[in-house]
Amino acid sequence: MDLSELKNLDLDFQNVGNWPIALKTVATVLVCIAVLGAGYWFDTQDQLVTLEASEKKEATLKKTFESKQAKAVNLEAYKQQMVEMNSTFGTMLRQLPSQTEVAGLLVDISQTGLASGLEFELFQPSGERPAEFYAELPINIRVTGNYHRFGNFVSGVAALPRIVTLHNISITPSGNTFTMDALAKTYRYIDENEQTPSKKNKGKKGRRR
Repeated sequence: MDLSELKNLDLDFQNVGNWPIALKTVATVLVCIAVLGAGYWFDTQDQLVTLEASEKKEATLKKTFESKQAKAVNLEAYKQQMVEMNSTFGTMLRQLPSQTEVAGLLVDISQTGLASGLEFELFQPSGERPAEFYAELPINIRVTGNYHRFGNFVSGVAALPRIVTLHNISITPSGNTFTMDALAKTYRYIDENEQTPSKKNKGKKGRRR
């Protein structure tokens, strides 16, 4: 079929069967393209968006599964770590003096300084500062001596059976010797039956309401 025949052709859609084969082929291809395009626009496009979202969700769920699987595999190891942590925590708690042992600990600190050859110019405990399960007792210290004796004192404090920490250490020359100012902190375990001031205040606020 040439162009002149196409011009003279009466495109009667009710009589498609009489169309030339070439025209039928072209029409069929166009209809298929139209159907495919409409299907993509009205259905497949949304499905592709849904598929992409599902693939992303699958990747997230896979990572979550792998993480939980790793935890499940190491569950026994985690339990053992918890036992060790509880044991370590208990050991640290036992290093915190009770209320009756604080006075003796203060004596131990001062004796450690004297045994190191230091002279105390100031040994001033301050008021306790309660925290969650322990109370902090700061002690302002000023001692005179040389660097070697200061080192012995710090080592001696670290070797005490109870926890004592040194903070804000400052060393200045004082004549033929040196003066060391420091803030020592010791800690006392607060028994469960002992109520801290912060907890008392919370209880008062609750009763006011």
